[in-house]
Amino acid sequence: MSQHAQDQGRFTERLIGSTGHLDVHVQTLRNNQLWRFVLKDSNPSVEEHDIAMLTVARKGTILFMNQSAKALIGKRIKSIEQLFATGMPMNGTLQTLQTTDGVMRVRIDIQHLQADRLHIIITPVADDIENKNYALKDLPIPLLQLSLNGTIEHANTSALTLLGYSNLKGYGLSEIFDGHGVLIDDWIEKAKEPHSTIDAEFLRVQGAKKETFVQVALKRINSQPDPSLVAILTDATKLKSLEAQFVQSQKMQAIGQLAGGVAHDFNNLLTAISGHCDLMLLRHDPGDQDYADLMQVHQNSNRAAGLVSQLLAFSRKQTLQLEHLDLRNTLSDLTHLLNRLVGETVTLTLTHDPVLRAVRADKRQLEQVIMNLVVNARDAMPDGGDITIQTESMTLSAPLKRDRVTVPVGDYIVVRVRDEGIGIDEESLQKIFEPFYTTKRVGEGTGLGLSTAYGIVKQTGGFIFADSRLGVGTCFSLLFPASDQKDPIETRSSYERLAPSKELCSGVVLLVEDEAPVRAFATRALSMRGFTVIEAESAEKALELLEDTALHVDVFVTDVVMPGMDGPTWVQEALIARPNVNVVFVSGYAEGAFQGKNPKFLKSVFLPKPFSLAELTSTVQGQLDV
Repeated sequence: MSQHAQDQGRFTERLIGSTGHLDVHVQTLRNNQLWRFVLKDSNPSVEEHDIAMLTVARKGTILFMNQSAKALIGKRIKSIEQLFATGMPMNGTLQTLQTTDGVMRVRIDIQHLQADRLHIIITPVADDIENKNYALKDLPIPLLQLSLNGTIEHANTSALTLLGYSNLKGYGLSEIFDGHGVLIDDWIEKAKEPHSTIDAEFLRVQGAKKETFVQVALKRINSQPDPSLVAILTDATKLKSLEAQFVQSQKMQAIGQLAGGVAHDFNNLLTAISGHCDLMLLRHDPGDQDYADLMQVHQNSNRAAGLVSQLLAFSRKQTLQLEHLDLRNTLSDLTHLLNRLVGETVTLTLTHDPVLRAVRADKRQLEQVIMNLVVNARDAMPDGGDITIQTESMTLSAPLKRDRVTVPVGDYIVVRVRDEGIGIDEESLQKIFEPFYTTKRVGEGTGLGLSTAYGIVKQTGGFIFADSRLGVGTCFSLLFPASDQKDPIETRSSYERLAPSKELCSGVVLLVEDEAPVRAFATRALSMRGFTVIEAESAEKALELLEDTALHVDVFVTDVVMPGMDGPTWVQEALIARPNVNVVFVSGYAEGAFQGKNPKFLKSVFLPKPFSLAELTSTVQGQLDV
């Protein structure tokens, strides 16, 4: 103490004896030292302390044990090696203490006395590890301490809050988390290995009230005498939600591409079926016995075409006939049909904003959207109720972020379809716009109604949202960009479904179609109307035929998508030498599938498949009359 006081200027040490505490204060004053002794007899003696204390010689011989130490250990011990397998413990460490009842974890605090003696204070920590072990309790980072077998020994407050538990001690890691393909036991085995480096894993919390994901990083801590594992948790719920939205977006895009491709192939088949059926109907009168059968084929092919149209609507690849609509008039005209659809137990109410601007949309497709929503609302109210269709104007001065989209700034016309039905649960609400997803029983719905509505609204440039509460009802909100123009726009790509004409036409048509059945039907249909038809099964063949400068052609009729060179490409090349030839593009895809990627063809129209005999011949004749 004298040397310490000489080096530091002053020094204080407390000596614990059998009669109390003695505080020794040593202060250096120039060349002298002042020693002051304070005896505190009022304190309990070492023998009376509740804390277990040992007086130990430097070589490990136990000179004294107080009553608390004897009670803790179970008997009088003479050597420190009998208590600690590692011999003399170090100050401030956690050790395993040998007792008559087994081993226990304790904390060691050492006070130095005379040169050859020291006090060892033993504090059990096993029953209070949450408050004492590694000071984890109040850290803002969620942490778990685990044994090497994966059993949780300690969870701090942040971890309990994140995981939604009040106590986790004794739980296995696999009881708390779902690995989603991660074998948690194997993961822990790998983490147990010294100096191991393993990647963090995304795990789902089991039993949580709302879906919660955490990123868990495991690290081995080589603490003595017992190594352990520490798990560092990070809330990854928002990240997984964004990931799920991305996956959903990718899935919807893939389904849309599949739907578009399937629809293209079906439209080719339906064109051949309905076209040849039209040819046969020309040779049969209504009184013929085969006439009714042919009409059945014709009607069912039209039904199939409607189903394909729904697929194209979902994939946003159908052809829309856009015009400027006043929704007040459009919905009022539709009310009579809707009243028949909802039945007698359902009341339909229509309310309008008195000042409502026009929207640019396809009237027939928009009516289909409203009908789908109203039918769904009716089915959600088996005991009857009220359905309200409401229109209003809305101006967004700031972008509206909703679900997975952002609605830009601008003026919108909002159409709301609200019911008082059973509502939609949260899980189903995330899937209702997926094709073929339905909560109805088998035979009651195809699952294409809402996906069709979604596709039509999106292709029109609008947005559709759904809000629902179980037992309260559902509201679908449709947002369409407002337009100031009131006069309808005439599009050259539109065509009318005319009855077959009996008048013969004239003109030379170069027909380019890679599908043989469609080419055969189109050739016969045009030939019957008086056209001279030159066939080509590919764009390359068509260009080869046009190399004959003596060959006169009035109209090109070409498919858009073909193996090798596509329709717009070969037409662009052919028009260099023949600029006065008009063009009819036909395709099972939408008109927008090729426009915008190539120069605009001023003397062209678009005819979507499937088309009838009358539609084909009238469209070609219309191009000759231009």
